[in-house]
Amino acid sequence: MNPLLEVDGLTVRLPVAGEPRTVLRDVSFSLDAGSTLGLVGESGSGKSMTVRTIARLLPEGADVRGGVRLDGAEVFGLRAEALRSYRAKDVAMIFQDARAHTNPVRTIGDFLTEAMRTNDRMPKPAALKRAQDLLSEVGIGDPERRLRQFPHELSGGLLQRVMIAAAVAARPRLVLADEPTTALDVTTQAEVMAILGRMRREYGMAMLFITHDLELAGAVCDETIVLYAGQVMERQASARLHQDPLHPYTAALVQARPEIDRRADRLPAITGHPTSAYEAPDGCAFAPRCRFAQEDCRTGVPPLLRIGPSQTRCVRMPGLRGRMAGQRHIGSASHEEAQR
Repeated sequence: MNPLLEVDGLTVRLPVAGEPRTVLRDVSFSLDAGSTLGLVGESGSGKSMTVRTIARLLPEGADVRGGVRLDGAEVFGLRAEALRSYRAKDVAMIFQDARAHTNPVRTIGDFLTEAMRTNDRMPKPAALKRAQDLLSEVGIGDPERRLRQFPHELSGGLLQRVMIAAAVAARPRLVLADEPTTALDVTTQAEVMAILGRMRREYGMAMLFITHDLELAGAVCDETIVLYAGQVMERQASARLHQDPLHPYTAALVQARPEIDRRADRLPAITGHPTSAYEAPDGCAFAPRCRFAQEDCRTGVPPLLRIGPSQTRCVRMPGLRGRMAGQRHIGSASHEEAQR
């Protein structure tokens, strides 16, 4: 069976201060119908830019190379009515800041029914009834009253549930979730993710899920992709990503997270600062921050190697595998240690 979503060699350049800057470099992956794929990485790694490219929400002047296909149809070949249908019915996006993506002077009812009335030509009474049903499905009580309220009258958790309701209203085949729980407390995060997971399963939707939380990605996603400097560094089954990382950057992220069952005076940290795609040096983009880097890591862009069902962009992986997961100090190392 062919994948629902195929991203092939995606490279994106944006104009910044009159100069083209690369923000994604040769990003390739696929996603099957009904599956969930996580995107993790530090800020600036290209996570949000990837989903915005898939949704065709790029700023004017963007230069896109490579391909994005949904069910075999080239997304960047869609025009006019086909593009409107793609955005309205095939793909839905859930943003991390619900308040920034709702109109503060329009009611929740207006927000939820606009697409139904515009795209589906649904009469207002039917659209309002559908909106009430959607609010009930996402666990919001007294939906009739909520539809009359404005965004500022709802808590962050309730407003994010409204965003989920709006996203699934058209039963899209693909949901792009850009850190939908970032501004929420832990309890509300769990409730929102449970609702999103249930609705995804009920409607058979695929989901591309962005998060900084590796534990959350492990719990929610079938597989996880690790991005750095606009490139795919690793792709693995989410459970294996924690147990057997195949790239030093993945290992560094895993080791830098806090653990409930272990006390530490200081969390291990990755030395240096995150690198954007346009700042990336020759060779492996992570080499300046990697304790295992050698000269061959700094010449030529390393290919994305396939290791069984997984992938990694590390030329030293065969010799490092099994050693990285147990390392608690991820900072720079001496030349002799890197040679071991």
